[in-house]
Amino acid sequence: MGWLADESGLEKCDANYVPLSPLSFLKRAADLYASRTAIVWKSTRLTYADYAEEVSRLASALALRGIKPGDVVASLLPNIPQQAIAHFGVPAAGAVLNTINTRLDVDTVAYIFEHAGAKLVLVDSTLIPLAEEALRRMTGPRPELIEVVDHGQAASGHHSTWEDLLAGGDPAAAWIAPQDEWESLAINYTSGTTGRPKGVVYHHRGAYLACMANAIAWRMQLFPAVLTIVPLFHCNAWCQPWLVPMMGGTLVCCRDITAKAIYDAIADEGVTHFGGAPIVLNMVINAKAEDRRPFDHVVEVFTAGAPPPAATLAAFEPLGFNVTQVYGLTETYGPSTECLWQPDWAGATGEERAALKARTGVRMAMLEGAEVQDTQGNPVPRDAHHLGEIALRGNLVMKGYYKNPTATAEAFKGGWFRSGDIAFQHPDGYLKITDRAKDIIISGGENVSSVEVEGALMHHPAVSLCAVVAKPDEKWGEVPCAFVELKPGMEVTDKELIAHCRARLAGFATPKMVVFAELPKTSTGKIQKFELRAVAKLL
Repeated sequence: MGWLADESGLEKCDANYVPLSPLSFLKRAADLYASRTAIVWKSTRLTYADYAEEVSRLASALALRGIKPGDVVASLLPNIPQQAIAHFGVPAAGAVLNTINTRLDVDTVAYIFEHAGAKLVLVDSTLIPLAEEALRRMTGPRPELIEVVDHGQAASGHHSTWEDLLAGGDPAAAWIAPQDEWESLAINYTSGTTGRPKGVVYHHRGAYLACMANAIAWRMQLFPAVLTIVPLFHCNAWCQPWLVPMMGGTLVCCRDITAKAIYDAIADEGVTHFGGAPIVLNMVINAKAEDRRPFDHVVEVFTAGAPPPAATLAAFEPLGFNVTQVYGLTETYGPSTECLWQPDWAGATGEERAALKARTGVRMAMLEGAEVQDTQGNPVPRDAHHLGEIALRGNLVMKGYYKNPTATAEAFKGGWFRSGDIAFQHPDGYLKITDRAKDIIISGGENVSSVEVEGALMHHPAVSLCAVVAKPDEKWGEVPCAFVELKPGMEVTDKELIAHCRARLAGFATPKMVVFAELPKTSTGKIQKFELRAVAKLL
């Protein structure tokens, strides 16, 4: 369908078709912006000419080490320049990049090394003991470790270093471009909180289009300065390493995430954009006076990982930030929906504005579909009431799970990717997450949204962070149990917090127990509710 009557001579050729790949963004930037600063980290400042040469060195050095197209090269690195260089250098060798969460336990790291079949691993000096122990626990072929020595670190002396590796590389080596834009670019392993993690496979086309979608949603103009708060190992930092060269911008590295580091980067490097979980917003809100720095521009912030409480948004934006909530998963290259701000909402202020900002949003420009579906795969009414599962489809959805056709088929059942997130849809099409399917609390037959209860708790001035999970109950089956972190120097009793919630929520949704404790978090700032559920069962 859609063909002209006579299309003789109209065919794909080198002149009119080049497979989409984010590698092209750096090639263009190195040509157009050769002298512009591409990467900043402490005393390291790479221009785009430097950046492209480092990528060529890495790609050619990997080939000399026996890495062939289709091989997997892994990394265990924090947010430092070598991790960004690997995002281009590994695929420029035709290989597939596997960035591994630096906070995983040794058994999981060993499993990922083996499952992905990594031939070589780039490892930060501080993580060499973890990587070495993972190798000892493997049963199959073991990858070679290359040690990356960051500023101020001491080399272990047991392995070849990054400098050793690149010394044999050619700064003018040609890059291997994909012949098919659906070729694999990266493998990212899911958190695996309920079993072994699954390897999510990205293709060049999806990453290319995700960069374009993020630039639009992030209100990005040429030459942004993007701070790496999101770990580069997490969904490839929502594709930020590939996106920044597309815009001729500067990637400002941040190894240790603190409020001081964020304020310093904004004040000293002119950071214009960063992304992070709501916990990062809270960190900035509660920063000590001595850690704050003045700045005279508005910083555009993506927040994701958990629905941000309206109270957090209301406190954060007046500090000099404009927040856009985005939603996505590892399986969707990170963000795939955005809370697109409508001109009609311009007059909204205070709680009304924060409530609008807290919506999950609508599909990004490069996604074909995002809707709430019932168990039969039919869209639920857009009435801000009927609940269902968020389903997504389009080019921002993964190729599938590596070596796991059963899980891939289940995830794509009915022609949509099933997210596992429960939501409703407003009449104007905006999604609003109410919970993960596993986080819904069913108390006496009533569905309790942990997100709603958490939102009520966050309105209390003493609460810094909270999480609500189900606690078994003989009478009601289960009841809400709140785990709370307080702001420094603040005091409040459990009874006061319960009363605070009772004034805002239905009786069945009010927490029946409040536990004051530091909340367990992932490296991206997500609260690990599975740990809290285990604790709640023992209370």
